[in-house]
Amino acid sequence: MCNLYKLRAMVAETAQLFRVTGAQGANFGEEIYPGYPGLVVAQGVARTMTWGFPLSLTGKQGQKLKPRPVNNAREDKLHTAFWRDSFVKRRCLIPVSAWAEAEGEKGRMTRTWYALAGADVFAVAGVWRPTAEWGEAYSMVMVDGCAQMADVHDRMPVVLPPSAWSMWLEGTPEQAFALCQTCPHDLAVDRTPEPWAKPRGA
Repeated sequence: MCNLYKLRAMVAETAQLFRVTGAQGANFGEEIYPGYPGLVVAQGVARTMTWGFPLSLTGKQGQKLKPRPVNNAREDKLHTAFWRDSFVKRRCLIPVSAWAEAEGEKGRMTRTWYALAGADVFAVAGVWRPTAEWGEAYSMVMVDGCAQMADVHDRMPVVLPPSAWSMWLEGTPEQAFALCQTCPHDLAVDRTPEPWAKPRGA
């Protein structure tokens, strides 16, 4: 599952690529983590939302705990109660330059980055909804991983070609679900020495 990705593009150029309006004052980091703002395309606007649907948690004594962001939605779970309404009514595109997976021994894991070969920015399928906790929030849709990442992880984001963008956003749930396929295109793989758990401000 994806718990870190990059977007190396500003709001204006992302909006131009996706042929939508760019929200004023949208603010997000180049590296995007669960529970933090990321840029999404929804309802004709490129705007920020929080990455991850809030999941309410309760402590052992019954006390309310800080919600956990559920930032990945498996395609085989999209018709369950947690995801159904968002999948049917509120789909979005998530602009991405590369996503990361942890690779290596526990405690010494490093970041391996995956990108669509030849693309500076590409679209990943997403769903979104308004929340009481964090305002508008989004989650990535995940499918079986491709052969290029089989030795690192068995799941990957749904990468959508430009020809499928409008179908994902505006098609019927059946048409959108048919787009939840493993990416058939070559990925650019960057195995780095960067520690997986380096400080987020670094």
